Amino acid sequence: MNLSPSQAAEPLLHTAFYKFAALADPDAVVTRLRELTHDLLGSILVAEEGINGVLAGTRAAVDAFEQALRTDAVFDGKFADIAFKRSACKTSPFARMKVHRKSEIVYLGVDDVDAVSKTGIDVSPQEWRELIVQDDVVVIDNRNSFEYKLGKFRNAIDPGVDNFRDFSAYIEEHVPQWQSEGKRVAMYCTGGIRCEKTSAWMLDMGVPVYQLEGGVLNYFQAMPDAEKDWEGECFVFDNRIALDTKLQETGTTLEDVYGGVPEWEWRLQRARRLDEDSE
Repeated sequence: MNLSPSQAAEPLLHTAFYKFAALADPDAVVTRLRELTHDLLGSILVAEEGINGVLAGTRAAVDAFEQALRTDAVFDGKFADIAFKRSACKTSPFARMKVHRKSEIVYLGVDDVDAVSKTGIDVSPQEWRELIVQDDVVVIDNRNSFEYKLGKFRNAIDPGVDNFRDFSAYIEEHVPQWQSEGKRVAMYCTGGIRCEKTSAWMLDMGVPVYQLEGGVLNYFQAMPDAEKDWEGECFVFDNRIALDTKLQETGTTLEDVYGGVPEWEWRLQRARRLDEDSE
């Protein structure tokens, strides 16, 4: 990404997006995305099941990319209705631009999950507020424990996992209890993608599964009073580290997120290296 002096002075805008869609030629999608992201920073994962990306750039560059993703002929209309979650940047979120070809756009740790043709019950932010206070609803934080520690929906349960691949084991262990108690499951994650894949896998387990549409970021975007339901901040996997309920970068440090927990020391050291690489 090479910015002119005028572009470098412009504030950066962050955009997050994903879409489960059957891609006949993922390699062609990768090639086109690399062409469309010359003026942006971030990363995009591409697999036969769709795309998952986070980008940052000037508003004009982000606008142009989002429009192209929805309309470019190479994508054959697969992303025409893709949703984007935007937030402001004080810190440049990324150091470089990468488009990766992967076997999956998010790893659940379970083979052959079809998130393209089936998924759980999408719940709008407005409906979510009403859902999570119901007595027969179990609210599950579908993120890592260090993310939960930084901020969460009130009354949400921390499954106690340090990697999304371990989440399925927690679900399998607790489904019989939820079934016997007549519980429904409401799940949320940062942008929605982890929940969408998990709910697709859970559909045949006999427990109604609801997922927050667009995740926490969409909730913050849609609900001006999100702090009524959310405690703390929301961790984001970029150099900004955390956002408040107004989608504004906070002063949270890497040490605030990972410090004091020996099992997270490797995450802290890796995050420091990535931070140094971006300077």
